Amino acid sequence: MKTYWMYVSMRSFNEYDVHSVTMKRKQKDSLPEIYSTLYEHYGDLHWWPAKTPYEVIVGAILTQNTAWSNVEKAIEQFGDDISPERVRSMPIEELQQIIRPAGFYKQKSLYLKAITDWYASYNCDTEFVKGRTLSELRRELLKVHGVGNETADSILLYGFDLPTFVVDAYTMRLFNRFPVDAGENYLQVKEYCEALLPKDPLIYNRCHALIVMHCKDYCKKKPLCMGCPLEDRCKSSNQIKL
Repeated sequence: MKTYWMYVSMRSFNEYDVHSVTMKRKQKDSLPEIYSTLYEHYGDLHWWPAKTPYEVIVGAILTQNTAWSNVEKAIEQFGDDISPERVRSMPIEELQQIIRPAGFYKQKSLYLKAITDWYASYNCDTEFVKGRTLSELRRELLKVHGVGNETADSILLYGFDLPTFVVDAYTMRLFNRFPVDAGENYLQVKEYCEALLPKDPLIYNRCHALIVMHCKDYCKKKPLCMGCPLEDRCKSSNQIKL
């Protein structure tokens, strides 16, 4: 099935100034190298799996504190009509029953109502939203009930194609193990990643998606180091072998 992100032009990382990325490797950490290795291994993952920017917004709320498989179940219950108009007009009890598979459905129903009201303030117009600066939009989103750093950045990057890097638990796990000295909190790690990668939403999109996939396949809570594409360079992998 085609997704919203499959309509984005399929630019290759090689189209960017690889020399400029290489120069950034003067730092001891090697995020560009991690990106290139994972991209070679997994290819383009076409993330986020959604048909519209609003579906990205809904998914970003529903994925809080739950597995993506549960989000998919909730999305399916909307049927063919997952629109801001429907969510705004829907009784809260009905919305709660639809999103129940995603867990925490009572609080998430309130979050969905709040974020939909925010989107409606822009007439649910993607181009209208993108007429504001990234920093303005991010500040606005962080004031919306139920929206934190990760949710805000997910909406901006995957929903509106804006260059803001998404940090999550998978990112922190991989960086701690490799290790990548990116910082200790969300904003420090975000700033680090944005400093080392080309400021392009497609690169940010792919890098985050690749990290998530890699942590699900290999860098799990209990790591599976055998066959990992980063095995030879990962310090934790080498220590496990000893």
